[in-house]
Amino acid sequence: MVDSSPRAVVADDSHFMRSVISDILEDGGIEVVGMAKNGREAVSAVKQNDPDVVTMDVEMPGMDGIEATERISAEHPTPILMLSAYTGENAEVTFEALDKGAVDVFRKPGGEVSIEMSRLEDQLVELVESVAAVEPSNSAVATARAAGNGTTAVDGSGGATGTASYVDNPVLVIGSSTGGPTVVEQVLSDLPLAADLRVLVVQHMPDGFTDRFAKRLDSRSDYDVREAGDGDTITGGEVLIAAGDRHMEVESYQAGTISVTLTTDPPVNNVRPAVDVTMETAAATIDDPLVGAILTGMGEDGAAGIESISKAGGYTIAQDEATSAVFGMPKRAIETGHVDGVAPVDDVAPAILDAIEET
Repeated sequence: MVDSSPRAVVADDSHFMRSVISDILEDGGIEVVGMAKNGREAVSAVKQNDPDVVTMDVEMPGMDGIEATERISAEHPTPILMLSAYTGENAEVTFEALDKGAVDVFRKPGGEVSIEMSRLEDQLVELVESVAAVEPSNSAVATARAAGNGTTAVDGSGGATGTASYVDNPVLVIGSSTGGPTVVEQVLSDLPLAADLRVLVVQHMPDGFTDRFAKRLDSRSDYDVREAGDGDTITGGEVLIAAGDRHMEVESYQAGTISVTLTTDPPVNNVRPAVDVTMETAAATIDDPLVGAILTGMGEDGAAGIESISKAGGYTIAQDEATSAVFGMPKRAIETGHVDGVAPVDDVAPAILDAIEET
């Protein structure tokens, strides 16, 4: 955990972008201790300066940001924030970087870059501070598995094995932020299709990346996963991922079918999409078994939502501190007094299944 102002290395092949990013970070109280124009220089700068955080461009000549992330994670573990200009290809490789050890992603603006980046400077500084607070060795999934937490049996196609009988029409709402993509992936992959869950996921992620995130989850889970569109409906065995820069509200619920609407209403808890929006509307609308799960992330988003689900008679769970990259959102949820269980990431899916299992 960083107790003082974070120290950062900025890696980008554009001299202009290095200067813009460095100026924003310095103005936000983050000391830039090194800069790099390619992955090789980034690896060297991390070894020489031992920073608290690295902002890493994806596309760089010679050694790109993906290889540099892998090298840094293996040789000198340091929290890494990927800065990626959105394209379909860039979104895909950005998720590869998360696999290699990066903590989160920030969408690098295009067009009049200095003007747009200035508009986003507060968000960038806040996210860099959040990523810097991650323990370098705490890859949430890897930490939990290495510690031997959890006893979920997983078959070859993903999902917990067993012959349990589940309640009818169960609904799960998941909220996460910093460090969340790999954890959401694990939880969904550990849920068996036999549970017939309807799942809504709110992951704080830039506009343009949530569609690729949904496709990634779809390929790694037994569930049918897609990015939410306005007016979309889901039933058992389906998952909707809240679209970047859109709140996802539960509009109606009838006979096991959820209908959602997307809005551009003002941010809640300084974020859009907000977990609270989805959880609170779910709690107000859904009258079948409901589970809320808050995973790793910065801030307090989801705390009010968890309280709403609890008061509606639902089951609530939070990821524990040991396996959370950032124990902000789970901690705030726990502090409401409305969390029924706290579990390491490997035990989150089993806890969800226990909550919807018929007794």
